Amino acid sequence: MATILASTQQLVEASSPLPAWPQAMARAIRDTKTLLSVLELPPDAAGEVQQIQLAEQDFPLLVPWEFVARMRPRDPADPLLRQVLATSSETEFSDGYGSDPVGDGAAEVLPGLLQKYQGRALLVTTGACAVHCRYCFRRQFPYSDVPKTPSAWQPAIDHIAGDTSLDELILSGGDPLMLSDRSLMWLVQQANSLPHIARLRIHTRVPIIIPQRVCDDLLAWVHAARMQVIFVVHINHPHEIDDAVRAAIGRLRDAGVMLLNQSVLLRGINDDVAVQRDLSAQLLSVGVLPYYLHQLDRVQGAAHFEVPQSQGQAIIADLRSQISGYAVPKYVAEVAGDSSKRPL
Repeated sequence: MATILASTQQLVEASSPLPAWPQAMARAIRDTKTLLSVLELPPDAAGEVQQIQLAEQDFPLLVPWEFVARMRPRDPADPLLRQVLATSSETEFSDGYGSDPVGDGAAEVLPGLLQKYQGRALLVTTGACAVHCRYCFRRQFPYSDVPKTPSAWQPAIDHIAGDTSLDELILSGGDPLMLSDRSLMWLVQQANSLPHIARLRIHTRVPIIIPQRVCDDLLAWVHAARMQVIFVVHINHPHEIDDAVRAAIGRLRDAGVMLLNQSVLLRGINDDVAVQRDLSAQLLSVGVLPYYLHQLDRVQGAAHFEVPQSQGQAIIADLRSQISGYAVPKYVAEVAGDSSKRPL
């Protein structure tokens, strides 16, 4: 991991060992003033400070140093910075945007257990994430109602055990890799005991944000799984992939994990065919298959990230003419009540 500012002692030198992942979370940046100072950016204009503070009241800034180290200093348009830095736009009300844009509430069969699509069940395991992405579709999800311990998960496990039409269990959040490996091992053991569950899918951004999370203890429960283990990671821009991320993904691949990527089409961040082409190339170089490019989920506070569907469709058309078909992600929207993702 490269140091972006030689004067900032807290950033990790490329030759230094990375701290264990809990320590990385403990020292993560949690205030805008520090983040802007590290990147040698001026404080926001006085007129926006109050609105930004309001935006952060319910959804505070959180970004580990490992991710900050990939940002360009003195560049307010850096594509990684724009994903995590609150703006006054978040406080503006937008018609057509809400607190549950993908219909999670209607799909909840038990607290934290969602069933939207045939054959699959999704368990929201935690509200914690390694980074707070400002466009997050679950930024207003009622995480206080979600079970967070093995004993509290048991009713969901019992429900899955009794529904033999299910063959895939999805762990989501928040981010399931914010759980302890002991808790994750418990979930794997429960799933192992259900013969009809053939696949365990993990939706996570943690190996990208804090690559050292892919540790020996994590690989132990991966190896213990009887099922096919699939990690769907979340990378929006090629600058998110550095040497530490490559190493973490390599460890998962060596453990037999199937690796897919889903990203979100974001205005001013990756709404460009050259960026998307580079992202697909970078993903393939580390053994991750481009899977989904999502149209923005219309959560209140994220309207300034939305890209018109016509522009997204043009990007995908250009990609198809420039790269192999398997390298082109499926451009989709998640629409509440639909039986699958909707192709765009």
